[in-house]
Amino acid sequence: MSKVFRLQENNTNPRTEVMAGITTFLTMVYIVVVNPAILSSAGVPFEQVFMATVISALVGTLIMAFAANYPIAIAPGMGLNAYFASVVASQGVSYQIVFGTVFIAGLLFILLSLTKLRETLIMAIPASLKYGITSGIGLFIAFLGLKMSGIVVPSEATMVTFGDLHQPVTLLTLTGLFITLALMARKVKGALFLGMVITGVIGYFTGQLQFEGFISAPPVPVFFDIDISGVFANGLYTVIFAFLLVTIFDTTGTMIGVAEQAGFIKEDGSLPRAKSALMADAIATTTGSMFGTSPSTAYIESTSGVAAGGRTGLTSLVVAMLFFLSIFLSPIVAAISNLPAITAPVLIIVGCFMMEGLARVDWRTFDEAFPAFAIILTMPLTSSIATGISIGFITYPLLKLASGKGKEVHWILYTFGIIFILQMIFFPAH
Repeated sequence: MSKVFRLQENNTNPRTEVMAGITTFLTMVYIVVVNPAILSSAGVPFEQVFMATVISALVGTLIMAFAANYPIAIAPGMGLNAYFASVVASQGVSYQIVFGTVFIAGLLFILLSLTKLRETLIMAIPASLKYGITSGIGLFIAFLGLKMSGIVVPSEATMVTFGDLHQPVTLLTLTGLFITLALMARKVKGALFLGMVITGVIGYFTGQLQFEGFISAPPVPVFFDIDISGVFANGLYTVIFAFLLVTIFDTTGTMIGVAEQAGFIKEDGSLPRAKSALMADAIATTTGSMFGTSPSTAYIESTSGVAAGGRTGLTSLVVAMLFFLSIFLSPIVAAISNLPAITAPVLIIVGCFMMEGLARVDWRTFDEAFPAFAIILTMPLTSSIATGISIGFITYPLLKLASGKGKEVHWILYTFGIIFILQMIFFPAH
């Protein structure tokens, strides 16, 4: 195992990798409950989406583990599932037809991943945007942790405001947060994972974590319940493009964020084994559509495993194994997913870790600083990694042109900047 994943070369060990894998899984396991809940609102059977979610996560994460050797987990993306449901509702077509658009987008995704386009994209993104993306994702997931736990709540007057500390979930989250922070400050190994365990135990004894059974038989998977001819009959080409574009930039941005945090990106801006890593989500998207789920993406929650010390594909292998077990342990998964206080503290703390790159942004050079600032600002406020990247890709070339430095910008940034402007005007993916 050590030789397969090159543990010594990456200054890690099996215990650290396993703990990191468990940490990542626990922070993202909500998807096996939330994804079916969202897609079932579009008419897709809950059990079908449950199995499709696990299968796509299993396929993508295993490819990431063995082909790329990165601690990055893959699963159906949040936001993309909501967009899927909105397409079914707004276009008046069956979910089988929309699965056809996901399938076609997945095939195009695979073809693009076989080319050097996505690798070139990673290389072309300037350092200030890379640091902005990483930090923006950090704020995004920290804000996610604050929202899901009720520490911040919606407000008509100020958009969001401080939550009610009398709410049991909010109180438990703050307790878990301070326990985990204390463990981190004491440099306790596996602090993030231990924090989740202690929070879960407190939740159990205070009646907030309740198990309705432990083991259940998995549903039978449904294969190729899609209608490709209906895609062309209804002219859903913009839907295909929206799925493709959002997935490419969502997952590329996440990949950069996780890789930057883990120290995988080289000085020249390249990511080793990028093609294998980028193929994982493309194959997972295509596979998922055949079983019945929306597009897959690299998961920002992977940063929690990196923060726990995960540096190789062994972390991803552990995540994949736990996803497989989840089909037999769905009552336990559902119980953990229904108590945000277990995972919210980890997301808030990891958000802090991801702000480190801000120190390396040249804040005194305006045409470098503002695009990074724009990304950091828009990612949490729009709840979209892809939107944040879009704003960065639009503002960076424009400011460089205005300051007479247009030749410094890679042509691919101009190309996608124009594409993003057109996308936002004519068919934004909400």
